[in-house]
Amino acid sequence: MVDLRQEPSLSFGAHFYDGPDAVTRWHQHGLHEIEYSIRGIAEIESAAGHHLLPPLQAAWIPAGVTHRTTLRRVQTMSVFFAPPLMAGFQDRVRIIAVTPLVKEMLLHAAQWPIDRSADTRPSADFAGALAQLVAEALEHELPLGLPTSSDPLVAEIMEFTRMHLVDLHLAELARRFALSERTLHRRFTASCGMTWSDYLATARLLRAVALLTEPDMSVLQVCHAVGFTSFSAFSRAFKRRLGETPSAYRARVNAPSRPSPARSPA
Repeated sequence: MVDLRQEPSLSFGAHFYDGPDAVTRWHQHGLHEIEYSIRGIAEIESAAGHHLLPPLQAAWIPAGVTHRTTLRRVQTMSVFFAPPLMAGFQDRVRIIAVTPLVKEMLLHAAQWPIDRSADTRPSADFAGALAQLVAEALEHELPLGLPTSSDPLVAEIMEFTRMHLVDLHLAELARRFALSERTLHRRFTASCGMTWSDYLATARLLRAVALLTEPDMSVLQVCHAVGFTSFSAFSRAFKRRLGETPSAYRARVNAPSRPSPARSPA
């Protein structure tokens, strides 16, 4: 890990992580960060949402945004930019698709560790080109996040929903939290701008994304594990949200990739 909570001394740099499972503290730093998942699933939480970072995608974390990152069995490459290099997109965390070119540039950035002694001209030129490509990618955000809520009861309902994705119904949830179905629906929607049914469907798909990166379960088993009773309904919902079928997604993220970069100093 590197500590960037203080004023950064460099305008650009990278950090490769391939270490033990970790959950960072809630923190912010003075550099924009693009975090690319080489292997495994990372999670990024902020006040605006709870985001899933699957393999071959990247998370955009703007400077000054308080967040917490969960790393479990992952390899990631984080690249940091000084704010003047990137205009816009500074309000919240986003998940974006990564083109082959951007992927190679993110991995290539490992030669400029964020904790090196000084900036160099080649790194500045490279940073400018990469920043432009990242800005273009940010125009096409992926729907891989869930909203959060400042309402303590709604936040508790959200957590319970994520923990009980199978066979969970609004009537059962309303009884558990001593609310009418109508009150729960209205309070939930007013708090986060999404109905509870949409939240449940999205949580199921995000959980499926995570499970599909693991080799232990078949696609059909993943379908049932996240609460879908119909495989065709699961496949349609997955493709509508992610742009490809569950089987195609699994094949893509598990395809052999180039060797990981050498570990940079931490």
